[in-house]
Amino acid sequence: MRDFIRRYWRTLTRPSAYYSLGFLAIGGFIGGVLFWGAFNTALEATNTETFCIGCHEMRDNVYQEIQPTIHFTNRSGVRATCPDCHVPHDWTYKMARKMQASKEVWGWMFGTISTREKFLAKRKELAGREWERLKANDSLECRNCHSTESMDLAKQSPRAGDAHQRFLFTGEKTCIDCHKGIAHSLPVMEEIDPTTVVGTAAKLGEAAGTESPQATPVQ
Repeated sequence: MRDFIRRYWRTLTRPSAYYSLGFLAIGGFIGGVLFWGAFNTALEATNTETFCIGCHEMRDNVYQEIQPTIHFTNRSGVRATCPDCHVPHDWTYKMARKMQASKEVWGWMFGTISTREKFLAKRKELAGREWERLKANDSLECRNCHSTESMDLAKQSPRAGDAHQRFLFTGEKTCIDCHKGIAHSLPVMEEIDPTTVVGTAAKLGEAAGTESPQATPVQ
């Protein structure tokens, strides 16, 4: 085995006897461009809502929950899809998130949340992991669309405007601290104060300790 490795290494490092340096350089450049194009094509193919809801675990659970919310249907026609909220836009952070997602692929292969019962049992853990990620990056995905500089507090409700001015603008809190139930139903979490959680899904959902009716999977 050691001799094979040595021979293979000598082959890789030996100067070419048949091709010029220019040919090898151009060939390597073209090969690199083709690889990079294929890599990014595959990356973007996994960064679509169609891909996300391709498995029944997502389609029949969380995807059903977001549909009644303002992030799915609204007067302006602007809709947030799965990757808009769960995948950073910056390439470096996007790659880090994709590597983290490999664990999710492993869970899919072994049926970790393959049934509604399994999903509900894991909901608190899954939600908590995502909340921690958003807390750590200062709600980066939220801020890709929502800018504090563009907020008109006069057009917000007095409660929302006051909260944003006191907590968000000062950096004391970040978006996910108060908007945990904005798109998906909350798990049953007695330690969360329902008055600090806003959003359509939270109001309809489990802030009071009950399962959200909108979370019923499609049969």
